[in-house]
Amino acid sequence: MNYSKIIHQIEHELQDFPNNGKVASYIPELSKVDPEMFGLHLYCIDGNHHSFGDSTERFSIQSISKVFSLTLAMQLLGDDLWKRMDVEPSGNAYNSLFQLERENGIPRNPFINSGALVISDILVSEYDNPKDEILKFVRKISGKHTINFNEKVAQSEKQHGHRNAALANLMKSFGNIKNDINAILDVYFYQCSLAMSCEELASAFMLFANEGKILETNEQVILPIKVQRINALMQTCGFYDEAGEFAFRVGLPGKSGVGGGIVTVHPEKYSAAVWSPKLNQKGNSLLGMETLERLTTKTGLSIF
Repeated sequence: MNYSKIIHQIEHELQDFPNNGKVASYIPELSKVDPEMFGLHLYCIDGNHHSFGDSTERFSIQSISKVFSLTLAMQLLGDDLWKRMDVEPSGNAYNSLFQLERENGIPRNPFINSGALVISDILVSEYDNPKDEILKFVRKISGKHTINFNEKVAQSEKQHGHRNAALANLMKSFGNIKNDINAILDVYFYQCSLAMSCEELASAFMLFANEGKILETNEQVILPIKVQRINALMQTCGFYDEAGEFAFRVGLPGKSGVGGGIVTVHPEKYSAAVWSPKLNQKGNSLLGMETLERLTTKTGLSIF
């Protein structure tokens, strides 16, 4: 497969694409990004890299980070993790208080905000310094040791994170949050502020395309069965309330973030990360969705 030719065809075709989405502004620091940024990086299982555009520019990965924290929590707790959350698509907003109240403080899945806050609670319980552990893990699996949190984004999230605080307090009232809420929120906000490029994200997510092994070193970081379950969750729950649309159009497991990034994996073939900050009404990158749909259409390959 000539991936380099295919992705540059896509880049050329999308030059006149009507990208009329809007940059996320509910976290004020995110609104400062250049809305015209656009890049893609594809990392193949044979070790080859293919990219175009702003693929080395770092941006706030936001909810994409939930895949990393989930992976850590699964390693720590195993199947006991699922006593505290479900594995179903939410069908509601990613920060719904109504659904959480109705379901007695048990989040639908680990990728909505309430689920990610339970994961943060687990990391606070299990690690002396959970933020350091998240950073160490991401640096290890990406092979990029300069990856860091974006302090301005983290502080912006803290100043406007009232709904996340409400979710955490509601779950604490049901006994599904064990630790100090401010400590949990601190971990969550910093996790979401992680700044990575498409190249770095594609490298990190190769773990989920390569049966839990780091491609460059062949180190087994997570068991293949756990990778299968993470990929299944990305397929069914990775795109807010648009997971069905992504499965229909693209046909690959993936995770999006309101910073405009999308990462997807084709098991045993490649990982691909795309970034375009303008979002559609569901909070996913408008141009990113189009790019990945064209990728699987032109290659003729999806997991289905």
